[in-house]
This record gives sequence, structure tokens and C-alpha cells, in this order.
Amino acid sequence: MPRVLVIANQKGGVGKTTTAINLATALAAVGPRVLVVDLDPQGNASTGLGIPAAQREFGTYNVLLDEGTIDDAIVPTAVPNLSVMPATVHLLGAELELIDVERREYRLADALSRHALGFDYILIDCPPALGLLTLNALVAADAVLVPLQCEFFALEGLSHLVRTIELVRGKFNPRLEIQGLVLTMYDKRNNLSDVVAADVRGYFGPKVYETVIPRNVRVSEAPSHGKPVLLYDMRCPGSQAYIALASELIKREQARLAA
Repeated sequence: MPRVLVIANQKGGVGKTTTAINLATALAAVGPRVLVVDLDPQGNASTGLGIPAAQREFGTYNVLLDEGTIDDAIVPTAVPNLSVMPATVHLLGAELELIDVERREYRLADALSRHALGFDYILIDCPPALGLLTLNALVAADAVLVPLQCEFFALEGLSHLVRTIELVRGKFNPRLEIQGLVLTMYDKRNNLSDVVAADVRGYFGPKVYETVIPRNVRVSEAPSHGKPVLLYDMRCPGSQAYIALASELIKREQARLAA
């Protein structure tokens, strides 16, 4: 069975989609077969992996509404071992359409369980809100990876996300856990970045990854070219940070299996 990780944070602009794209690319580069599930109606993960809107005739919306199989929705990317289930514009109305649907919280989990997918990791990119789409992701997941921007307000949003994870664990998905927290947009010239990092590490301890993702203009430029930053500029600090993050994640997963 693949390991299903949700990349989630209800606060926008924290590097969630950037982390999903580039972590998936770094994982796929060292061998594991990876699927990115784009659950954000904006479809930024799909765009960032080189799938233009015109080529997204079938995607997560159709899977959630049971209009086809996951196999129909999966699209290969330019990165070997990496595929994406893209978001279409129809995903904007999915939450309203699912309101009266039976087992509405389990639509994604049921779809994943019905198919023997040939992937080692499934990374789900969520919208920046704790709505029905994010709930579907949390119910389907094994664990949550939380990107956290090194700013004060990010800490406020984190407390809400932790409470939501606890509620989902108690009501829908008892296996759900926090896999780790990733500090993003770290600016070593800014004292606040160090303060926020210290506070988060003080509270969450080893759950916080040692790797931090720096502010890097090449990371920001890459999506406009439809590429992960590892393809756009592998030598830049952002690329190297995501490679280190993937290595650290694999080590954590190996330690979990060994335990």
C-alpha cells in the first residue's frame, strides 16, 4: 500500500503547493513512485508540474463525484516516476455537490481503496481552507505534513490545524498523525525567522524537520515555466533544500517501518 501524506495548512501563502511539487520531485528522483493528488481548485500543483489547464479534461473532481476511476485521471509528468491527478475548474463546485452525497467525507479514501495503485507515496495538495475537500484528504491519509512559514501569524493558524487533525482522528480516521512540520520561506537575515523556528521546535520537538526551506527567487520562478525547481535550477539553494527534505522524510519513514 502507498504511504498517503497530506500537505496541509489552512493559511495560504506558506509554501504548501511548492512543497508538494518539489518534495514529490525529489522523492521520485531517488526511486520511489510518487503520485501528486491536486485537491486545490486553483490547480497550482498541476500547473507547476507542467499540466496546462487545457489538458485537464479529467481529474480529482471526476474521481470525487464517482464519474470515473483514478486510473483514468492520472497523468504522467516530465519527471520519471512522478504522476499527477490534476485539478479541473469543476473542483470549485465540488464541496456544494458533495453536501448530500452518502459518505461524503470518505469519497477520496474510498476511491483510493478501490484501486491497486502502483505508487510508493501519494502526496495530496489541499486548498488553503479546512473544508470538505481538505477533510476528504485527511480521512484518506496516513499522516499530515505541515509547511509552516517563518512568520508570527503562521503559529496562530497552526493551532487550528492541530485541533482539526485531532477531531478527524477521533471521528473519521484513527490512524492519522502529524508526520512532520517543515519551516518554509526562512530568511536568515530576519531575526523573526529564528524566533518562529525556535518556538515551533520548542513546542513540537523532533516533529519539526531539521531541513528548512529558504526564501529563494528560483523557487518562485519555476512554476511560471511549468517545472519543479529541481528541473528549473537544480543547483539553487531551494532545490538543495528540497533534496535534503526528501532524504530526511525517507529516513523517518524507514525508521517508522523498522519500529
